[in-house]
Amino acid sequence: MSGQQSATAAPTARRRRLAAWSALVVAFIVGGLVLVLVSPDEWSERPLLDAASPAPDGARAIVRLLEDRAGVEVVVATGIDEAIADVDAGGTLALGATAPLADADLRRLVDAADGVLLLSPAARDLRLLFDDAAFRGRGDGGEVAPSCSLPVASRAGAIVPGAAYAPGDATGCYPVAEGAWALLTSPAGDRVAVDGTALLANEHLDRAGNAALALALLGGGERVVWYLPTDADAATEPKTLGELTPAWVTPAIVLAALGVVAAGLWRGRRFGPLVAEDLPVTVRAGETMEGRARLYARAADSRHAAHLLRRGAERRMARRLGLPRTAASEQIADAAAARLGAEPTAIRALLLAEPQRDRELVAWGERLRHLEAAVDAAVRTERTPS
Repeated sequence: MSGQQSATAAPTARRRRLAAWSALVVAFIVGGLVLVLVSPDEWSERPLLDAASPAPDGARAIVRLLEDRAGVEVVVATGIDEAIADVDAGGTLALGATAPLADADLRRLVDAADGVLLLSPAARDLRLLFDDAAFRGRGDGGEVAPSCSLPVASRAGAIVPGAAYAPGDATGCYPVAEGAWALLTSPAGDRVAVDGTALLANEHLDRAGNAALALALLGGGERVVWYLPTDADAATEPKTLGELTPAWVTPAIVLAALGVVAAGLWRGRRFGPLVAEDLPVTVRAGETMEGRARLYARAADSRHAAHLLRRGAERRMARRLGLPRTAASEQIADAAAARLGAEPTAIRALLLAEPQRDRELVAWGERLRHLEAAVDAAVRTERTPS
Protein backbone atom coordinates (compact mmCIF):
# COMPACT_ATOMS: atom_id res chain seq x y z
CA MET A 1 0.00 0.00 0.00
CA SER A 2 2.80 2.39 0.92
CA GLY A 3 4.48 1.62 -2.41
CA GLN A 4 1.38 2.70 -4.30
CA GLN A 5 1.23 5.96 -2.29
CA SER A 6 4.90 6.70 -3.07
CA ALA A 7 4.35 6.02 -6.78
CA THR A 8 1.34 8.37 -6.76
CA ALA A 9 3.14 11.11 -4.78
CA ALA A 10 6.14 11.28 -7.13
CA PRO A 11 4.19 12.34 -10.27
CA THR A 12 2.20 14.80 -8.16
CA ALA A 13 5.37 16.49 -6.88
CA ARG A 14 6.80 16.68 -10.42
CA ARG A 15 3.58 18.28 -11.67
CA ARG A 16 3.70 20.85 -8.88
CA ARG A 17 7.30 21.76 -9.68
CA LEU A 18 6.48 22.02 -13.38
CA ALA A 19 3.47 24.20 -12.63
CA ALA A 20 5.55 26.47 -10.39
CA TRP A 21 8.26 26.97 -13.03
CA SER A 22 5.65 27.52 -15.74
CA ALA A 23 3.93 30.17 -13.63
CA LEU A 24 7.27 31.91 -13.03
CA VAL A 25 8.09 31.99 -16.75
CA VAL A 26 4.62 33.30 -17.61
CA ALA A 27 4.97 36.01 -14.94
CA PHE A 28 8.29 37.16 -16.42
CA ILE A 29 6.85 37.28 -19.93
CA VAL A 30 3.73 39.18 -18.84
CA GLY A 31 5.83 41.62 -16.81
CA GLY A 32 8.09 42.30 -19.79
CA LEU A 33 5.15 42.89 -22.08
CA VAL A 34 3.59 45.29 -19.57
CA LEU A 35 6.81 47.30 -19.31
CA VAL A 36 7.14 47.50 -23.09
CA LEU A 37 3.51 48.48 -23.70
CA VAL A 38 3.04 50.87 -20.79
CA SER A 39 6.25 52.93 -21.00
CA PRO A 40 7.81 52.63 -24.47
CA ASP A 41 9.15 56.18 -24.39
CA GLU A 42 11.20 55.50 -21.28
CA TRP A 43 13.31 52.98 -23.19
CA SER A 44 13.77 54.88 -26.45
CA GLU A 45 17.06 56.64 -26.98
CA ARG A 46 16.70 60.33 -27.81
CA PRO A 47 19.07 62.12 -30.19
CA LEU A 48 21.53 64.81 -29.13
CA LEU A 49 19.92 68.19 -28.42
CA ASP A 50 16.43 66.73 -28.47
CA ALA A 51 14.05 69.55 -27.63
CA ALA A 52 12.06 67.45 -25.16
CA SER A 53 14.94 65.57 -23.54
CA PRO A 54 15.92 66.40 -19.92
CA ALA A 55 19.09 64.30 -20.26
CA PRO A 56 22.50 66.01 -19.97
CA ASP A 57 22.86 66.02 -23.78
CA GLY A 58 19.27 67.15 -24.37
CA ALA A 59 18.00 70.70 -25.01
CA ARG A 60 14.82 70.98 -22.98
CA ALA A 61 16.32 73.71 -20.77
CA ILE A 62 16.98 76.18 -23.61
CA VAL A 63 13.58 75.41 -25.15
CA ARG A 64 11.88 76.23 -21.83
CA LEU A 65 13.87 79.47 -21.55
CA LEU A 66 12.86 80.50 -25.08
CA GLU A 67 9.19 79.79 -24.41
CA ASP A 68 8.89 81.11 -20.84
CA ARG A 69 11.31 84.06 -20.72
CA ALA A 70 11.71 85.18 -24.32
CA GLY A 71 8.14 84.45 -25.38
CA VAL A 72 9.33 82.56 -28.46
CA GLU A 73 7.24 79.79 -29.98
CA VAL A 74 9.32 76.64 -30.48
CA VAL A 75 8.01 74.32 -33.20
CA VAL A 76 9.58 70.83 -33.37
CA ALA A 77 9.69 69.46 -36.92
CA THR A 78 9.89 65.69 -37.40
CA GLY A 79 10.68 65.45 -41.12
CA ILE A 80 12.25 67.37 -43.99
CA ASP A 81 8.94 68.28 -45.62
CA GLU A 82 7.45 69.38 -42.31
CA ALA A 83 10.55 71.44 -41.53
CA ILE A 84 10.40 73.23 -44.91
CA ALA A 85 6.71 73.98 -44.41
CA ASP A 86 7.39 75.34 -40.90
CA VAL A 87 10.24 77.64 -41.93
CA ASP A 88 8.20 78.88 -44.89
CA ALA A 89 5.80 80.26 -42.29
CA GLY A 90 8.66 82.29 -40.82
CA GLY A 91 11.11 81.92 -37.97
CA THR A 92 14.66 80.90 -37.16
CA LEU A 93 15.75 77.37 -38.01
CA ALA A 94 17.72 75.48 -35.32
CA LEU A 95 19.23 72.67 -37.37
CA GLY A 96 20.89 69.58 -35.90
CA ALA A 97 23.30 67.15 -37.54
CA THR A 98 22.52 67.16 -41.28
CA ALA A 99 24.23 63.91 -42.28
CA PRO A 100 20.97 62.22 -43.41
CA LEU A 101 20.08 65.09 -45.77
CA ALA A 102 21.13 65.32 -49.42
CA ASP A 103 22.89 68.49 -50.57
CA ALA A 104 19.82 69.65 -52.52
CA ASP A 105 17.49 69.14 -49.55
CA LEU A 106 19.90 70.96 -47.23
CA ARG A 107 20.11 73.98 -49.56
CA ARG A 108 16.34 74.01 -50.05
CA LEU A 109 15.72 73.95 -46.30
CA VAL A 110 18.28 76.64 -45.47
CA ASP A 111 17.15 78.95 -48.29
CA ALA A 112 13.55 78.78 -47.02
CA ALA A 113 14.46 79.95 -43.51
CA ASP A 114 14.79 83.56 -42.34
CA GLY A 115 17.83 82.61 -40.28
CA VAL A 116 19.72 79.39 -39.55
CA LEU A 117 21.63 78.25 -36.45
CA LEU A 118 23.66 75.11 -37.17
CA LEU A 119 23.85 73.11 -33.95
CA SER A 120 26.24 70.37 -35.14
CA PRO A 121 28.19 71.74 -38.13
CA ALA A 122 29.85 69.05 -40.22
CA ALA A 123 32.48 69.47 -42.93
CA ARG A 124 29.81 69.34 -45.66
CA ASP A 125 27.72 72.05 -43.93
CA LEU A 126 30.69 74.39 -43.56
CA ARG A 127 31.71 73.89 -47.18
CA LEU A 128 28.23 74.46 -48.63
CA LEU A 129 26.86 77.14 -46.31
CA PHE A 130 29.90 79.06 -45.10
CA ASP A 131 32.12 79.41 -48.17
CA ASP A 132 34.64 76.65 -47.48
CA ALA A 133 34.99 77.04 -43.72
CA ALA A 134 36.47 73.96 -42.01
CA PHE A 135 36.75 72.24 -38.65
CA ARG A 136 39.87 73.29 -36.70
CA GLY A 137 40.11 71.56 -33.30
CA ARG A 138 38.34 72.07 -29.97
CA GLY A 139 38.49 74.38 -26.98
CA ASP A 140 40.37 73.48 -23.79
CA GLY A 141 37.37 73.85 -21.48
CA GLY A 142 38.16 77.43 -20.45
CA GLU A 143 36.10 80.56 -20.99
CA VAL A 144 36.64 82.56 -24.20
CA ALA A 145 35.61 86.19 -24.65
CA PRO A 146 34.22 87.48 -27.96
CA SER A 147 36.47 89.44 -30.31
CA CYS A 148 33.99 90.53 -32.96
CA SER A 149 31.40 93.24 -33.48
CA LEU A 150 28.45 90.86 -33.37
CA PRO A 151 25.96 92.52 -30.96
CA VAL A 152 24.62 89.25 -29.53
CA ALA A 153 28.17 88.11 -28.69
CA SER A 154 29.02 91.43 -27.06
CA ARG A 155 25.93 91.23 -24.85
CA ALA A 156 26.45 87.57 -23.92
CA GLY A 157 30.11 87.93 -23.01
CA ALA A 158 32.45 84.96 -22.52
CA ILE A 159 31.35 81.39 -23.24
CA VAL A 160 32.84 77.91 -22.81
CA PRO A 161 33.22 76.71 -26.42
CA GLY A 162 33.42 73.25 -27.89
CA ALA A 163 34.48 72.78 -31.52
CA ALA A 164 36.34 75.51 -33.37
CA TYR A 165 36.32 76.31 -37.08
CA ALA A 166 38.50 78.03 -39.66
CA PRO A 167 36.22 80.80 -40.99
CA GLY A 168 37.13 80.94 -44.69
CA ASP A 169 35.05 83.85 -46.03
CA ALA A 170 32.79 83.82 -42.95
CA THR A 171 33.24 86.01 -39.88
CA GLY A 172 34.68 84.40 -36.78
CA CYS A 173 33.95 85.21 -33.15
CA TYR A 174 35.24 83.72 -29.88
CA PRO A 175 38.83 82.85 -30.85
CA VAL A 176 39.88 79.43 -29.56
CA ALA A 177 43.29 79.23 -31.23
CA GLU A 178 45.15 80.91 -34.05
CA GLY A 179 42.84 80.85 -37.05
CA ALA A 180 40.13 78.92 -35.15
CA TRP A 181 36.83 80.37 -33.91
CA ALA A 182 33.99 78.88 -31.88
CA LEU A 183 31.26 80.82 -33.72
CA LEU A 184 30.94 81.65 -37.41
CA THR A 185 28.51 83.98 -39.17
CA SER A 186 27.94 84.07 -42.92
CA PRO A 187 28.73 87.28 -44.84
CA ALA A 188 25.00 88.03 -45.04
CA GLY A 189 24.62 87.43 -41.29
CA ASP A 190 21.68 85.05 -41.69
CA ARG A 191 23.58 81.85 -40.89
CA VAL A 192 25.41 81.02 -37.68
CA ALA A 193 27.48 77.91 -36.92
CA VAL A 194 28.31 76.91 -33.35
CA ASP A 195 28.89 73.66 -31.47
CA GLY A 196 25.43 73.29 -29.93
CA THR A 197 26.42 70.23 -27.89
CA ALA A 198 28.81 72.47 -25.91
CA LEU A 199 26.62 75.61 -25.87
CA LEU A 200 22.94 74.57 -25.74
CA ALA A 201 23.02 71.14 -24.07
CA ASN A 202 21.39 70.96 -20.65
CA GLU A 203 24.63 70.14 -18.85
CA HIS A 204 26.53 73.09 -20.40
CA LEU A 205 23.87 75.79 -20.57
CA ASP A 206 24.71 77.31 -17.17
CA ARG A 207 28.40 77.84 -17.95
CA ALA A 208 29.61 81.44 -18.33
CA GLY A 209 27.49 83.23 -20.96
CA ASN A 210 26.31 80.12 -22.80
CA ALA A 211 22.64 80.64 -21.94
CA ALA A 212 22.77 84.34 -22.79
CA LEU A 213 24.33 83.68 -26.18
CA ALA A 214 21.87 80.88 -26.95
CA LEU A 215 18.89 83.10 -26.09
CA ALA A 216 20.30 85.93 -28.19
CA LEU A 217 20.88 83.70 -31.22
CA LEU A 218 17.46 82.02 -31.08
CA GLY A 219 15.27 84.57 -29.35
CA GLY A 220 15.51 87.43 -31.82
CA GLY A 221 12.23 86.53 -33.52
CA GLU A 222 8.85 85.21 -32.53
CA ARG A 223 9.31 81.65 -33.75
CA VAL A 224 11.98 78.93 -33.79
CA VAL A 225 11.73 75.75 -35.85
CA TRP A 226 13.72 72.99 -34.09
CA TYR A 227 14.68 70.26 -36.55
CA LEU A 228 16.96 67.27 -35.98
CA PRO A 229 17.24 65.24 -39.22
CA THR A 230 16.97 61.46 -38.93
CA ASP A 231 17.71 58.53 -41.21
CA ALA A 232 14.10 58.64 -42.36
CA ASP A 233 14.91 61.96 -44.08
CA ALA A 234 17.61 60.42 -46.25
CA ALA A 235 16.86 60.94 -49.95
CA THR A 236 18.59 57.71 -50.99
CA GLU A 237 19.29 54.33 -49.49
CA PRO A 238 22.38 54.15 -47.27
CA LYS A 239 25.52 53.27 -49.17
CA THR A 240 26.80 49.73 -48.95
CA LEU A 241 30.20 48.82 -47.60
CA GLY A 242 31.45 48.23 -51.14
CA GLU A 243 30.35 51.72 -52.22
CA LEU A 244 32.08 53.31 -49.25
CA THR A 245 35.32 51.36 -49.77
CA PRO A 246 38.03 53.21 -51.77
CA ALA A 247 38.84 51.76 -55.18
CA TRP A 248 42.39 50.75 -54.22
CA VAL A 249 41.32 48.47 -51.34
CA THR A 250 40.24 45.48 -53.48
CA PRO A 251 43.47 45.32 -55.58
CA ALA A 252 45.50 45.68 -52.39
CA ILE A 253 43.65 42.76 -50.76
CA VAL A 254 44.16 40.59 -53.86
CA LEU A 255 47.86 41.48 -53.98
CA ALA A 256 48.26 40.69 -50.27
CA ALA A 257 46.50 37.34 -50.72
CA LEU A 258 48.81 36.45 -53.63
CA GLY A 259 51.79 37.42 -51.49
CA VAL A 260 50.64 35.13 -48.68
CA VAL A 261 50.19 32.23 -51.11
CA ALA A 262 53.62 32.84 -52.65
CA ALA A 263 55.25 33.00 -49.22
CA GLY A 264 53.52 29.77 -48.22
CA LEU A 265 54.77 27.97 -51.33
CA TRP A 266 58.28 29.35 -50.81
CA ARG A 267 58.76 28.76 -47.08
CA GLY A 268 55.96 26.39 -46.14
CA ARG A 269 55.93 22.67 -45.55
CA ARG A 270 53.40 20.06 -46.47
CA PHE A 271 50.11 20.05 -44.63
CA GLY A 272 49.45 17.64 -41.79
CA PRO A 273 51.67 16.56 -38.89
CA LEU A 274 55.42 16.59 -39.40
CA VAL A 275 55.65 12.91 -38.44
CA ALA A 276 52.59 10.89 -39.46
CA GLU A 277 53.87 7.49 -38.31
CA ASP A 278 55.31 6.13 -35.07
CA LEU A 279 59.07 6.20 -34.63
CA PRO A 280 60.70 2.89 -35.55
CA VAL A 281 63.04 3.05 -32.54
CA THR A 282 62.69 4.04 -28.90
CA VAL A 283 64.61 7.16 -27.91
CA ARG A 284 66.06 7.10 -24.41
CA ALA A 285 65.03 9.86 -22.02
CA GLY A 286 68.66 10.86 -21.49
CA GLU A 287 69.15 11.45 -25.21
CA THR A 288 65.95 13.52 -25.38
CA MET A 289 67.13 15.62 -22.44
CA GLU A 290 70.53 16.20 -24.01
CA GLY A 291 68.92 17.12 -27.33
CA ARG A 292 66.68 19.70 -25.69
CA ALA A 293 69.63 21.05 -23.74
CA ARG A 294 71.58 21.55 -26.97
CA LEU A 295 68.59 23.36 -28.50
CA TYR A 296 68.35 25.70 -25.51
CA ALA A 297 72.10 26.29 -25.63
CA ARG A 298 71.99 27.02 -29.36
CA ALA A 299 69.12 29.47 -28.85
CA ALA A 300 70.87 31.07 -25.82
CA ASP A 301 67.56 30.74 -23.95
CA SER A 302 68.93 30.75 -20.42
CA ARG A 303 65.68 31.95 -18.86
CA HIS A 304 63.68 29.06 -20.32
CA ALA A 305 66.26 26.53 -19.18
CA ALA A 306 66.26 28.08 -15.71
CA HIS A 307 62.47 27.87 -15.61
CA LEU A 308 62.58 24.14 -16.36
CA LEU A 309 65.29 23.51 -13.75
CA ARG A 310 63.36 25.52 -11.15
CA ARG A 311 60.08 23.75 -11.88
CA GLY A 312 61.66 20.30 -11.51
CA ALA A 313 63.50 21.21 -8.29
CA GLU A 314 60.39 22.82 -6.78
CA ARG A 315 58.26 19.78 -7.60
CA ARG A 316 60.73 17.38 -5.97
CA MET A 317 61.29 19.56 -2.89
CA ALA A 318 57.53 20.07 -2.44
CA ARG A 319 57.01 16.32 -2.43
CA ARG A 320 59.77 15.82 0.15
CA LEU A 321 58.51 18.67 2.34
CA GLY A 322 54.92 17.42 2.29
CA LEU A 323 53.58 20.36 0.30
CA PRO A 324 50.93 20.13 -2.44
CA ARG A 325 51.98 20.20 -6.08
CA THR A 326 50.28 23.56 -6.48
CA ALA A 327 52.44 25.19 -3.80
CA ALA A 328 53.97 28.52 -4.86
CA SER A 329 57.70 29.12 -5.06
CA GLU A 330 57.60 31.33 -1.96
CA GLN A 331 55.87 28.61 0.08
CA ILE A 332 58.45 26.04 -0.96
CA ALA A 333 61.31 28.42 -0.15
CA ASP A 334 59.90 29.18 3.32
CA ALA A 335 59.34 25.50 4.08
CA ALA A 336 62.89 24.64 2.93
CA ALA A 337 64.33 27.46 5.05
CA ALA A 338 62.42 26.25 8.11
CA ARG A 339 63.63 22.69 7.59
CA LEU A 340 67.27 23.79 7.10
CA GLY A 341 67.23 26.53 9.76
CA ALA A 342 68.28 29.07 7.13
CA GLU A 343 67.16 32.60 6.34
CA PRO A 344 63.97 32.52 4.21
CA THR A 345 65.06 35.60 2.27
CA ALA A 346 68.20 33.92 1.02
CA ILE A 347 66.34 30.76 -0.01
CA ARG A 348 63.72 32.84 -1.86
CA ALA A 349 66.42 34.82 -3.65
CA LEU A 350 68.08 31.59 -4.79
CA LEU A 351 64.87 29.90 -5.87
CA LEU A 352 63.45 32.92 -7.72
CA ALA A 353 66.66 34.03 -9.41
CA GLU A 354 66.57 34.68 -13.18
CA PRO A 355 69.99 33.96 -14.73
CA GLN A 356 70.53 35.80 -18.00
CA ARG A 357 73.73 34.18 -19.34
CA ASP A 358 75.05 30.65 -19.64
CA ARG A 359 77.72 31.22 -16.99
CA GLU A 360 75.12 32.52 -14.54
CA LEU A 361 72.83 29.60 -15.40
CA VAL A 362 75.57 27.04 -14.62
CA ALA A 363 76.43 28.66 -11.29
CA TRP A 364 72.78 29.04 -10.31
CA GLY A 365 71.97 25.45 -11.28
CA GLU A 366 74.81 24.21 -9.06
CA ARG A 367 73.50 26.19 -6.06
CA LEU A 368 69.97 24.93 -6.76
CA ARG A 369 71.26 21.33 -6.81
CA HIS A 370 73.02 21.86 -3.47
CA LEU A 371 69.81 23.30 -1.97
CA GLU A 372 67.77 20.33 -3.16
CA ALA A 373 70.39 17.90 -1.79
CA ALA A 374 70.39 19.69 1.58
CA VAL A 375 66.60 19.51 1.81
CA ASP A 376 66.68 15.83 0.90
CA ALA A 377 69.33 15.12 3.55
CA ALA A 378 67.40 17.06 6.20
CA VAL A 379 64.22 15.17 5.48
CA ARG A 380 65.96 11.79 5.55
CA THR A 381 67.66 12.69 8.84
CA GLU A 382 64.34 13.53 10.48
CA ARG A 383 62.75 10.33 9.22
CA THR A 384 65.60 8.06 10.35
CA PRO A 385 64.76 6.53 13.75
CA SER A 386 67.23 7.30 16.50
